[in-house]
Amino acid sequence: MCTKLLSVNNTVFKCLKTLLNSRPRGFSTGAASLGSVSLKGRSCLTLKDFSSDEIKRLLWVSGDLKHRIKHEKQYLPLLNGKSIAMIFEKRSTRTRLSTETGFALLGGHPCFLTSQDIHLGVNESSRDTARVLSGLCDIVLARVYSHSTLVELDKEASIPIINGLCDLYHPIQILADFLTLQEHYGSLSGLTVSWIGDGNNVLHSFMMTAAKLGVHLKIATPKGYEPEQSVIQEAQRLSREHGTQLVLTSDPMEAAHNSNVLVTDTWVSMGQEEEKKKRLKDFQGYQITMKTGSVTKPDWTFLHCLPRKMEEVDDEVFYSSRSLVFPEAENRKWTIMGLMVSLLTDYSPQIPMLKF
Repeated sequence: MCTKLLSVNNTVFKCLKTLLNSRPRGFSTGAASLGSVSLKGRSCLTLKDFSSDEIKRLLWVSGDLKHRIKHEKQYLPLLNGKSIAMIFEKRSTRTRLSTETGFALLGGHPCFLTSQDIHLGVNESSRDTARVLSGLCDIVLARVYSHSTLVELDKEASIPIINGLCDLYHPIQILADFLTLQEHYGSLSGLTVSWIGDGNNVLHSFMMTAAKLGVHLKIATPKGYEPEQSVIQEAQRLSREHGTQLVLTSDPMEAAHNSNVLVTDTWVSMGQEEEKKKRLKDFQGYQITMKTGSVTKPDWTFLHCLPRKMEEVDDEVFYSSRSLVFPEAENRKWTIMGLMVSLLTDYSPQIPMLKF
């Protein structure tokens, strides 16, 4: 009898060991509370509106879909019979392709609408557009100039609205960034991210998210290009609440010191072309190079949401093994899929929870 029990126990142990070893990197059990988090019916205008557990849930669902669809080759028509209206006042590569292909991969029907198609707020008011789309589609992603447009759409719509980018925030980019870092480092808590560049919409979204994931944030912007004051105040509050570090400086090397991740973005956003000459002058010394990386931690990596210009980061860093920009670009697809599935369904992830 003892011999049989020992044999059974060894078999069970081997099965458990195989199961644990087969898990994707950075995944673990635990935090059962995330399993009860529901985002169905919500909009996503800014990650400021999402709690720590809600953001973690979004990343978990995104990682789960990536694993099941990309690695396990499963077909998951979770959005079969649903449609999305994609409103684009601003052109895009990653936002359009990630949303359009991702929604279709999940069995849904994407509808792409440019400013030439819809004339948002011109030929038809945003209020009327929101009500019309609510009767025709299941969800809207809008990439617009003004955050106020999104607020009005969300106020009048009876379906979820996703911010595909606006002047104030870019939440779907930050979800991709943090999934990329989670995959690379295995966990997020305790990492230090250093932003070196403009105080723009991408940075604002980092500031509304980092502390909730236990990530320290160091920011270097030239004088006169700081983040919005209201965003700074909220980020400071979040940093105190979650016990993380928030540093604001105008010295890129100070921001990079002892950091895990260096991040930058365009210095001249769409709509700022007339300021280009002045901006390039004001941002001198902010290019990320291997010299910048020399004061970071040994495991440092680099992120950029693209498209990239040479003045922001040199080729040596951009095309190096430390650069995660192309996995980051791919993760735009998996995280927008995770977000859309979370807002439209009661889907529960099948893989163990991400390790935060």
